[in-house]
Amino acid sequence: PKRPSWPSSKSVSRKTSVDPAAKAADKRAGQKGAVHSTLREYVEAFGMAILLALFIRTFLVQAFKIPSGSMLPTLQIGDHLLVNKLLYGLRIPIMGKRVFQVFTPEHDDVIVFIFPEDRSKDFIKRVKAVAGETIEIRNKVVHINGQAIEDAYAYYGPDARLLSNSPRDNFGPLTVPEGHVFVMGDNRDHSHDSRFWGTVPIDDILGKAFILYWSWNSEAFRPRISRMGTLID
Repeated sequence: PKRPSWPSSKSVSRKTSVDPAAKAADKRAGQKGAVHSTLREYVEAFGMAILLALFIRTFLVQAFKIPSGSMLPTLQIGDHLLVNKLLYGLRIPIMGKRVFQVFTPEHDDVIVFIFPEDRSKDFIKRVKAVAGETIEIRNKVVHINGQAIEDAYAYYGPDARLLSNSPRDNFGPLTVPEGHVFVMGDNRDHSHDSRFWGTVPIDDILGKAFILYWSWNSEAFRPRISRMGTLID
């Protein structure tokens, strides 16, 4: 008897046809997925950049602009500077407290701080006395612990009249309390500083100014190229 013959694989194989519409739909879906993936990557990168910028601005370095002439001639109106916010320790913004404090403000440091009489404003001045020191001003001359100091950064304009009854020219004596500093502007006759509203808590110091990165002369309508990159003494 003959054995039954089975159809070969070739005899049962069929050529499947691809629906062009389905193929186009798959292609569109793939392109859409790629776009979503790329968009997500951009969003994630942008978010990380914002977080990094906020971290740097909050804890490490912050930029400030000089709006007034209280620190002339050291700082000009229109100067843009960077402040080292980590030098005096890590300041926790919400708590207003400072942790990991290694260095403390020293004489003649140029600091940016929260203005005690209006905490929405930031001021920049120079440290003239620290905690435990007694400061007194006699006829414009600064005395620390009873001794006149070499005040190399003090500037007096051409009209340096003596106001005997004003704390501008005659002040104190005052002993700086613990955790505070006494600050003054370099432009002594035109600075609203500790002589008028008291000492600055160290916890309110935002940082030490250290470099000018830009300066704009609004009167001449041009940048001050020579000041860019200057370190702040």
